[in-house]
Amino acid sequence: MILEIADIRIQPGQQAAFEAAIQHGVATVASRAQGMRGYKVNRCIESPERYVLQIFWDRLEDHTVGFREGPLFAQWRAIVGPFFAAPPLVEHFELVAKSQLPE
Repeated sequence: MILEIADIRIQPGQQAAFEAAIQHGVATVASRAQGMRGYKVNRCIESPERYVLQIFWDRLEDHTVGFREGPLFAQWRAIVGPFFAAPPLVEHFELVAKSQLPE
């Protein structure tokens, strides 16, 4: 499984609208992508315009090719993109170790 992490900065004062938009975007668009297995969104306490979006993919190509190069990506960006203060920093990770504690 691959973990995509997107470090997102939004425009000030848009937290509630962005949080609704990102949940709507995942539920109606991103969740339809092949290989998408789940997600988490966290808001930064110290910088409330900063969010970390984590999406779990079966394979790297499910995100980089299937989603990013397909029609769903434009739909996704139309929903969440208007809130961005800058393009998100997106990177992919492989699991090395984990605890047995609940998520």
